This record gives sequence, C-alpha cells and structure tokens, in this order.
Amino acid sequence: MSTELVLLGTAGGPTPKRTRSAPAQAVVVDDHVYVVDCGSGVARQLALAGLPPSALSGVFITHHHSDHNADYGNLFLLSWASNLAHTVPAFGPPPLLAMTEHFFRLNAEDIEIRIRDEGRPSLRDLIDPHEVTEPGEVFQDERVTVTATLVDHPPFETALAYRFDTPDRSIVISGDTAYSPALVKLAQGADILVHEVLFSDALDWIVARSNGTTLRKHLVDSHTDVSEVGKVAQQAGVGMLVLSHLVPSDAGITEEQWKQAAVADFHGDVVVGEDLMRL
Repeated sequence: MSTELVLLGTAGGPTPKRTRSAPAQAVVVDDHVYVVDCGSGVARQLALAGLPPSALSGVFITHHHSDHNADYGNLFLLSWASNLAHTVPAFGPPPLLAMTEHFFRLNAEDIEIRIRDEGRPSLRDLIDPHEVTEPGEVFQDERVTVTATLVDHPPFETALAYRFDTPDRSIVISGDTAYSPALVKLAQGADILVHEVLFSDALDWIVARSNGTTLRKHLVDSHTDVSEVGKVAQQAGVGMLVLSHLVPSDAGITEEQWKQAAVADFHGDVVVGEDLMRL
C-alpha cells in the first residue's frame, strides 16, 4: 500500500492569491483520494494534480472559515459531474449537516436537471456528512484510520486537526491553530506534520491591506508564528515539517526566510509547501 501527500493549495486567508490556491490537501492511498479542507478551486487543483475527482473517498473540514470550506459543496458537485458514483463520507465541525442541506437547496435546479437530462445518480445519496465535536477516531476503512483533535483557533468553539494513519505512513494536518498541546499529542511520531504558519514581521503589511479593524489581534491570537512552529514539530517528534497556509503568501517573503525561521527549534526536515507539491 502506497501513501502520498499532495498539497493542493498552500495560501492562507480568504482573498484570492496570484501564485497560490486556497487551503486544501489530498492524502492519496492506492489511488483513493482523501481531501482535507476545500478552499476555493479545490476541484480544479485535483485536476491539475492528476487526481480524478471520481476517486474521492473522504472529505475532512478543519473549521468553517471560508478559505477552508468555500468549495465544500462544489467539490462534491464537480466530482459528481466527473462520474463520482459511490457514497463519500464528510467530516467537520457543526454546522456541517446544515451546510450540506443548504448546498442541496442552492444547487437544486442544476442537480435535478442533470439527473433527469443526463441520467446521473442521485447526488444526495453520494454525500454522507458527519459532525465532529470531540477528539478521537472519526473514520476508518481498509486503507486509513483518521483521528481528530480540537485545536485552538478562536473564536471558533470547534476547530480540528486530523491525523491519517496508513500501513506505510502517518500524516497530520494542523488546520488553523495557535500553539496547541493537543496537536503536539496528536502528531506524536508522525512522518509528516503539515502546519499553518504566520510571518509576524509582516503583520503591518497585512493590516495595511485590509479593512478588518481587529484583524491583527485575530492573527496573533489564532495562528502560530513561523518562529514557533519548529518547537511544535520537535515536541511531537515528527520526521518532516511542512509549512503551509502561509500568511501572508504574497508579501515577497522568500522560501529561505520561511524555512530559516522554522528550523531553529526543529532537527528534522523542513519543507516550504508549494501548490501541487507531492510528498
């Protein structure tokens, strides 16, 4: 059994970026695709990565900021249009069930026409949503076991990180979080930790380009500075630290600057994530 991590989108924040796509990852196990987060354009990123949407086998949302869930419904809709024909479980914090129902209502005319005019199966039968509010195992099949934990991303009551354990690898996706002891525990001994990062020296640059009057406080309180992420990886004893959800991703911060800030407290490999990177 072979496991691969594909970084579908590595930018952080809700605004469109010129050089990076919105947050999304794919854990690929023997051609079965498990997607973590559904930022804008995730289905196209799957296509660019050569991963058929019809191979979708699970969807996992970390929290309900729009850069992480904007294309939750669209991923299913476009996978269905690409011949998805089996039921796919979806997991995430509340109100995932209500979001799924609203998605069906929003797209009712298109869905009904395609079923009637193109002979497609019922899309409603292909989405199996589950809300996650507590840490623990959330999913298992013959290829992967997925465990979630609660991380610290105020003001959300429920924000999640996920760990994927397969026969040959263990991969942890942090979601958005400040320093989180629960994440350190979840990631113990993992082969790869994909962790969000904030370049705090660029806070003035970010705030100057936003009309959010309390954005600085949110960024400081809810994210992990790149200078501290190495400590998380070292405490967890992971083999590789992958920097993703880069904030900001379009301020001219070089790969070397990101990497040098992260390596101080970590003795393993540090990779600065790029869209469509395969690990």
